[in-house]
Amino acid sequence: MSENKDPHVAQSDAAVKFVYDFTEGNRDLKDLLGGKGANLAEMTNLGLPVPPGFTITTEACKTYLASGEEPVELRDEVSAHLDALEQKMGKKLGQANDPLLVSVRSGAKFSMPGMMDTVLNIGLSDKSVTGLAKQSGDDRFAWDSYRRLIQMFGKTVMDVDGELFEDALEAAKAAKKVTVDTDLEAADLKKLVTKFKKIVKTEAGRDFPQDPREQMDLAIRSVFESWNTDRAKLYRRQERIPGDLGTAVNICSMVFGNLGPDSGTGVAFTRDPASGHQGVYGDYLTNAQGEDVVAGIRNTVALADLEQIDKKSYDQLMQIMETLETHYKDLCDIEFTIERGQLWMLQTRVGKRTAGAAFRIATQLVDQGLIDEAEALQRVNGAQLAQLMFPRFDEDAKVTQLGRGIAASPGAAVGKAVFDSYTAIKWSRSGEKVILIRRETNPDDLDGMIACEGILTSRGGKTSHAAVVARGMGKTCVCGAEDLEVDTKRRRMTVGGTVVEEGDVVSIDGSTGKVYLGEVPVVPSPVVEYFEGRMHAGADDADELVGAVHRIMAYADRVRRLRVRANADNAEDALRARRFGAQGIGLCRTEHMFLGERREMVERLILADADEAREEALKELLPLQKRDFVELFEAMDGLPVTVRLLDPPLHEFLPDITELSVRVALAESRKDSNENDLRLLQAVHRLHEQNPMLGLRGVRLGLVIPGLFTMQVRAIAEAAAERKNAKGDPRAEIMIPLVGTVQELEIVREEAEQVIAEVEATTGVALKLALGTMIELPRAALTADQIAEAAEFFSFGTNDLTQTVWGFSRDDVEASFFTAYLEKGIFGVSPFETIDKDGVGKLVKDAVKAGRATRPDLKLGVCGEHGGDPESVHFFHEVGLDYVSCSPFRIPVARLEAGRAASESAGSDHR
Repeated sequence: MSENKDPHVAQSDAAVKFVYDFTEGNRDLKDLLGGKGANLAEMTNLGLPVPPGFTITTEACKTYLASGEEPVELRDEVSAHLDALEQKMGKKLGQANDPLLVSVRSGAKFSMPGMMDTVLNIGLSDKSVTGLAKQSGDDRFAWDSYRRLIQMFGKTVMDVDGELFEDALEAAKAAKKVTVDTDLEAADLKKLVTKFKKIVKTEAGRDFPQDPREQMDLAIRSVFESWNTDRAKLYRRQERIPGDLGTAVNICSMVFGNLGPDSGTGVAFTRDPASGHQGVYGDYLTNAQGEDVVAGIRNTVALADLEQIDKKSYDQLMQIMETLETHYKDLCDIEFTIERGQLWMLQTRVGKRTAGAAFRIATQLVDQGLIDEAEALQRVNGAQLAQLMFPRFDEDAKVTQLGRGIAASPGAAVGKAVFDSYTAIKWSRSGEKVILIRRETNPDDLDGMIACEGILTSRGGKTSHAAVVARGMGKTCVCGAEDLEVDTKRRRMTVGGTVVEEGDVVSIDGSTGKVYLGEVPVVPSPVVEYFEGRMHAGADDADELVGAVHRIMAYADRVRRLRVRANADNAEDALRARRFGAQGIGLCRTEHMFLGERREMVERLILADADEAREEALKELLPLQKRDFVELFEAMDGLPVTVRLLDPPLHEFLPDITELSVRVALAESRKDSNENDLRLLQAVHRLHEQNPMLGLRGVRLGLVIPGLFTMQVRAIAEAAAERKNAKGDPRAEIMIPLVGTVQELEIVREEAEQVIAEVEATTGVALKLALGTMIELPRAALTADQIAEAAEFFSFGTNDLTQTVWGFSRDDVEASFFTAYLEKGIFGVSPFETIDKDGVGKLVKDAVKAGRATRPDLKLGVCGEHGGDPESVHFFHEVGLDYVSCSPFRIPVARLEAGRAASESAGSDHR
């Protein structure tokens, strides 16, 4: 058998290549080289100024994680690539008189900000720091670089508390009576290095390593181990990133932005990641290294200011940014360093952006001819559209503005001020909405950022950790609000004469950067106004974002195969659903029509112990039900309306057994007992079930209480006839719930057909009423071929199907052990949010195949909450359903994702 050199194909250990030079890879090797490594290789191939280096593959990481040891070949491969790098650079790693220094950075396939902090300046030691000082002609630069290495390496690789280094740095600045680290001189930094080394020795139990190769090897191992840190796992769960990908490691020769005023570092975007507008966006910091910008430790200047600072580098950067955006055909996020007037590119990637920016950029790129409409549709998603539908602050409200920062991630967030992640998590679990307020965030704040409504920092810009992570999560974020003095130890924020204590309510506007005291009222978003029909995309004053949403939605509607219906129980919801683009009602829950004043009528029906009493109760309910359906059919005229016959557990219509028992006991003690209450209590005891969700409900209820389902069918049929006489076009479909065997369905179907025939004879109106069933039990799915003989349509009730497949009671388990299951990785996401493809999904898929084998024209839909979940919609498209049904507010999301699913499958067919 010939040797297979493809790195993606499983090979014997001897054939695996674990290290790639930047000149060997390309952007299509993200699985192997990670996003950072693949894009460094791509920029190298494009001839852009990338410092030489090499990438250790994700395969090496996976081997390490599986065995606890690096692959045996890795050290020799790294040595060979390091030797080639040293020859190229004309110096050796850490050599005393002129050291080669490198950075070590993680880089997974998907961007995971803060998974592991970068370690810069590897190769510096007590000996080589003097050589660096001599070669650079700058003692301060050399000692600053050395203290940075010890600080980063100590925290990231040796697990030393980073606050200890920060405290020592703050003490050094205080002793010098300066406020920024750039004001510290070489002698100050030399003392700081001594202090930092003592911290390492005390906390780590060993000296800071002086051997440069040991530094690099320990850093590489630390990157591998960072894949399974708690914060990395948390981020992956949040972003639904698979846990078995591993991370690559990038070793890059150092270029220095901290060599003085003609040097610096920055982060740039080819478009504004917050709004999508074209222009010059980013942050720049003179005399700094990269982490200074991303960490938000020092406030940056706008990227546009670089034109005045260093026009040559600025012009070159603008040209490179245009090259990258045209090449990647998307918004690019770029990290760069200027070393004494020489521009170097350290990273590029397709940039994270806000929901609004995603829609704007997608349509802009279509207009520029860089992508087509099909690709534009793939550049946005339903989760982003849902974000755009959230309310915004009322501009006319009376407000108390505290300050203003950088609008880093849009949205209107209101909550109680908290000053650390622990409190954010604790309060949010108690049902409180919170705003996390920090000077700047770091990766350790990730769980608090997930728990909060919004993030507010007094430092940092659009490229700070807080901004990047917030945009990725869709969280509201305001950064760099310099007027706010954040005191995390005293748990307060001071603005002028106003003090905001922990627990005080604040509001932050991520679209304007404004920060308010107290709760600011909200109004509907312009995107919701558009879907409601109150804002027209083509109007002269139309919102730019609305125009972008309209164009993409129009294309999605043109290409999608799945129709989208609504779960709606009354005319008001139905009309709203229709405005939002619903093509019918996939689920009308009739049990919702029996609550309130009608509940007593149902009680009388349940208590009826003779046919006459039961018929009287049903006769009383009939006209009310008919009126409900007339209104519903009128609202959805010309569109299908699937009415589910009564499907509650019976206890929902009866008083609480404890409450009723107390009421009866008290009445008896007063000797004025109520006969009806006594009968009701007897009925409650008789019908009491240990697990009502698996008891007398659905079709079982219709079979046990004679006349109940036939009353409902009669109401539907008479309402349809009335609408037809009124020149309407009612398209009713009757759905029998909780069927487990075809015999149940046949009995109810026969009774329903008889009632429909009676109504047709009485009214003289021919009715076409489809009869079908809800597939929500595993047995129904497994016997779908039999059930299809008596059903014209199936609607999958995936909420109950998930409960019965898993043996979960949703209300109980979500509050008890779901959190633990998510944390342990048993679930990547709740099966009630996204369809469990391997279990529930397989039943759906098999039932579709079996049902259509019996009845090729069988109409198939889904009406569980999964009908509005983006990922689930793609699954339902793949298995061949005709429609999905979801709550009215989620209809636009389902429409968009149905279009994306169709476009995606068409693209894969062409490939």
